[in-house]
Amino acid sequence: MIPAATAKYDWILAITTIAFIISAFGNGANDVANAYATSVAARTLNMATAGVLAIFTEFIGAVAMGSRVTDTIKNGIINIDRFEGKPGALMLAMGCAEIGSATWLMFATKMGWPVSTTQTIVGALVGVGFASQASISWGWADGSVSQVAASWGIAPLVAAGFSAIIFGTLKYSVLERVDSFKWAMRLIPLYLAMTGAILALFIVVEAPTAPSLEEFGAGKAAGIIVGVFFGCLLVAYVFFMPYFKRRLIHKDGRIKFYHIPLGPLLLRENPPLYFPGKGDNVVISYYEDSYGENMDSALFSPEIKPRKKHVEPVERFLDPVRDLSWANPQKWLGYLKWILLQGVTRDVITHDSPELRAIHARAHRYDDRVEHLWTYCQVVSAMMMSIAHGSNDVANAVGPWAAVYSTYNAGVVETEAPTPIWFLIVAGLLLGLGFWFYGYHIVRALGNKITQMSPTRGFSVELGAAITVLLASRLGLPVSTTQCLTGAAMGVALMNYDLGAVNWKQLAFIFGGWVLTLPCAALVSGLICLMALNAPHL
Repeated sequence: MIPAATAKYDWILAITTIAFIISAFGNGANDVANAYATSVAARTLNMATAGVLAIFTEFIGAVAMGSRVTDTIKNGIINIDRFEGKPGALMLAMGCAEIGSATWLMFATKMGWPVSTTQTIVGALVGVGFASQASISWGWADGSVSQVAASWGIAPLVAAGFSAIIFGTLKYSVLERVDSFKWAMRLIPLYLAMTGAILALFIVVEAPTAPSLEEFGAGKAAGIIVGVFFGCLLVAYVFFMPYFKRRLIHKDGRIKFYHIPLGPLLLRENPPLYFPGKGDNVVISYYEDSYGENMDSALFSPEIKPRKKHVEPVERFLDPVRDLSWANPQKWLGYLKWILLQGVTRDVITHDSPELRAIHARAHRYDDRVEHLWTYCQVVSAMMMSIAHGSNDVANAVGPWAAVYSTYNAGVVETEAPTPIWFLIVAGLLLGLGFWFYGYHIVRALGNKITQMSPTRGFSVELGAAITVLLASRLGLPVSTTQCLTGAAMGVALMNYDLGAVNWKQLAFIFGGWVLTLPCAALVSGLICLMALNAPHL
């Protein structure tokens, strides 16, 4: 039974719920793209594969690890004491914050502007704080605006440092050594195992059953991580190395990734293959530009043929059925495919900018076979980045909605109640769907537009950013994954030791979005809240 004090405000709950759906969708469209942008730009994953992975990884991150930061967003930015005894006013304020966040996220995504969803919701809460005359937590304390704002400046630099170190290690241990492919084959098992161990580390420290590492036990955590490392190392040698040798050394075009489980059987002269692949290319060109040229990497793999022209969704799904009658099921099927698949069938990789082509030409290029080896590490690092995003940024949409929902059910101001798990489930699904249908705008903006991307670079960017985001999530700091990934991309780009290999105009464009996000979100939510609180009524 809903208490009488809040039962009459069911319309606020309904509007906030709608705004929450849009906000979570926009969050996925704008921020989930961060996790997979470099993988798509490096041609490690296509948009459809990344979209499927995103739905699962965002869901896991949101449901398993998202509650800690949700509490910061829900009651750490503005002083809830202002609404004591006025549950309806709190519901209205949080609802306006959700509306302001959803509005700005959808607008920014439509414009192709990769903004911080964390800044968006914090700005929206600041706006309703001003409108309701609630005191805003500016001082340096847990969950305060200043602490969150400090993380916006620090996090990109920390991510840049982590990514530069990771890529620098890879660069000098493999990429720029004589016979880099030989060294890559020697070291790839260690990198696969290290990536798996880091993933295990953060799953352990973020597990809901371990609110603190001390409580879980450092010895137990270390044992799990070491065990995962050697387990992954064993899997790499038993299953991955025979696959790599058959595909890259023997250049067997029939071998595909789904043959990895065959393991040692692939070392036979004529291995028993199920569903053998067709085609001559064993690797693709990871440096092919929009003009269909392989550029310098073709020197290492001259057998690689240029890709075919990408077919856009309208040409692929609508043009073949445009002249058919609506009575024909094929026309309905064509339009249904366009609705469901147009977000993951667009070209978000190539470009036709001579200026951007010149920037890419200044980046060092490496053996395509070596780059291919790191695609497997990059997929794992991208998934870890996505899990990190789900754990950290689910709060941006769920926090205000959770406050409205708990207050509505309690009949009094209630922001300390635990976030219901089904909130995180719904939000996790919406994050993935937002990327699937609408994330192509941001993938296009964050991919190859900052620097020339490749699997080794993308792996370093994603791993460095994931480490930064998950550390921040552990500390309860709602940092921006956009800023972490942008900083990480800049750190890797600077490892070319050439300022001209970085697209500073694109970085300035992204930085401009960061500057505008907080005041714009605050203005939208603050104006709506101010008008609603002061509206005349009968």
